[in-house]
Amino acid sequence: MTTAAVAMATATAQLRAADVPDPARDARLLLAHAASVDAARVTLIAPDDLAPEIAARYAQLITLRAERVPVSHLLGERAFYGRNFKISREVLDPRPETESLIEAALAEPFERVLDLGTGSGCILVTLLAERASATGVGVDLSEGACLQASANAVLHGVTERAEVRQSDWFGTVEGRFDLIVSNPPYLAQSEMKDIAPELALHEPAMALTDGADGLSVYRLIAAQAQGYLCAQGRVLAEMGWQQGADIRAIFEQAGWANVVILPDMDGRDRVICAQNPA
Repeated sequence: MTTAAVAMATATAQLRAADVPDPARDARLLLAHAASVDAARVTLIAPDDLAPEIAARYAQLITLRAERVPVSHLLGERAFYGRNFKISREVLDPRPETESLIEAALAEPFERVLDLGTGSGCILVTLLAERASATGVGVDLSEGACLQASANAVLHGVTERAEVRQSDWFGTVEGRFDLIVSNPPYLAQSEMKDIAPELALHEPAMALTDGADGLSVYRLIAAQAQGYLCAQGRVLAEMGWQQGADIRAIFEQAGWANVVILPDMDGRDRVICAQNPA
C-alpha cells in the first residue's frame, strides 16, 4: 500500500509535469474528494495507507486533471459567495471575480431581478438567497444551463422565488425589474486561441465568447434593457478587465444615467453599472 502523503506527492509531480497551475493544491483537493474527507483534514490522513479503492479513485481523478479537466468538474461543484453550486460542462464555472457583481447588486435595495445568461444560476440564486424578500427570473439559451440553474435554486432553497426559462437574451422575458444582472460572454473570438485548456476544452464556448469582438451582448443590453427596467432601475454586467472604456461608451451613447465601472478584488475593471434614466 501507499500512504496518502506519498500518493499526494506523486500526484503533485504528475500534475506539475502536465503544466497544471497550482498542482499541490489540486492534488490535495482531489485526495480529499477521493477519500471523502474535508480538504482541511488531508494532513491528518497523510501518514495513513490509502485503501485500494481510494487509491484507484484518486489515480483516476489525477489522470483526468492532468488532461486539464477542471477540478470543479471532477468535484461536481464550485464555491461561490459562501455557497457550493453544482456545476457541469454545460455551464460556466463560477469565478471569484463575479462576486464583485454580487457585492454591487447587494449595495442597493431590489425586489425583482432578471439574470441574463444565468448559466449555473450562481448570480440569481445568490442574490435571492441573500435577499429573502426578492424574486427573480433567470434566462439562458442553453437547455442544459437552465436545468443546472434550476437544480441550484432547489439546492439553496429559493426555487419558489426563482423562475428559470430558456430564452435568447430578452426573447421570452416579460415584465419589468428593478435590477438586471448578467455575466455575458465577453471574450473576443480572436482571444479564444489563447485561453487555458480548462476553458477551451471543458466550458461552453457560447458562455465565453460572442464569436465577434466580445462587446455584442453589451450593445444588446444597452439597447434593450431600459424597456425591462422599472424607473431608476439598475443594470449590472461583468466584463473583461480591459473593456471598461468601450463598454462605458456603449452605455453612455445609449442614453443610460450614472454609468460607472466598478473594480474587482484585485482593483481591475470588472462590472459596468448603469441606471435607467426614465
